[in-house]
Amino acid sequence: MQVSPQKLLPAEHRSYYLFGEDRDALLESAEALLAAGEADAIRLRVDVSELERIEVESRSQGLFGPQACYALVRNAETATPKQSEHLLKMAATVAPENRLILCAADITWKKAMHKKMLAESLVVSAEFRLPTAADFKTWCMTYIQQENLYVEHDVLDMITERLHGMREAVKQLVKRMKLYDHDEGVKFDAKLVGKLLGEHAPEDLDDFCHATAMKDVRAIKLLRHLLINQQVSDVQLLTWLSMRLNQMLMYLWYQAKGERSPIQAARIFGAARQHIAQEVRQWTAPELMQVLQAVTQAEKLLKGASIESRIMVLERLTLRLITNHD
Repeated sequence: MQVSPQKLLPAEHRSYYLFGEDRDALLESAEALLAAGEADAIRLRVDVSELERIEVESRSQGLFGPQACYALVRNAETATPKQSEHLLKMAATVAPENRLILCAADITWKKAMHKKMLAESLVVSAEFRLPTAADFKTWCMTYIQQENLYVEHDVLDMITERLHGMREAVKQLVKRMKLYDHDEGVKFDAKLVGKLLGEHAPEDLDDFCHATAMKDVRAIKLLRHLLINQQVSDVQLLTWLSMRLNQMLMYLWYQAKGERSPIQAARIFGAARQHIAQEVRQWTAPELMQVLQAVTQAEKLLKGASIESRIMVLERLTLRLITNHD
């Protein structure tokens, strides 16, 4: 039986199969299912290589009688064919007092095995799709309000754009906001949240990444502006650039697979969502793989393997990217 993720609780079934692309939401629901129920139940979190732990604990008898056993398999998507058959058998034979939760984020099982799990009458399944920008914004707003924090309207848009789909990243940001707020009712603006996100000059960094991806000579001017005028750290700049190049490579990979929405499949967030379809036209996948190696080499130089200045290292890398020459 398949249900929507919102209907998984209260936990009234023995076996749950959670699958889909939204890993953060999937694992959050899995933990909620694990936590629900008898307070003194044995609770296990295991990998597919540790399935025997579930069987041992579920058969054991407590000192004062049997205890319920709730088990969460964190990475069912990595199961071998033999382990998959084992999981299917376990899911179909869970004792009434026990609970089994199978997490299969970004499922890569053979379709036949996936269909068997969905068809098993004892198993309740739920698919976690990547949220739309509007859905994620609603979730962020609700979560921030629950923590009694106050943000300006455009800040909510910024958080949604920067952290699209990444619930754990939002939770980490909110923790930093609470420490800063200290129950004083601070109203967070874009500048303050940007600092708490660990970002410095995000708009200019986006411009630099886009210019570089488009092989635009403006990238050199933007690079010097960031390093000299904005005092952006070389590590931060290289991280942003590496992220954009990896997003482009993943976009091309999903596009080649025939995905209807490569942007969604590749979990691309931020300003890249508006630009990446245009940027990838400038590159082939082999070219991107080569320049990513160049980025790795530049990172090694910046971390102490060269006596050259950071500006020289990054200028040479940027020239390499916009001209496609070594």
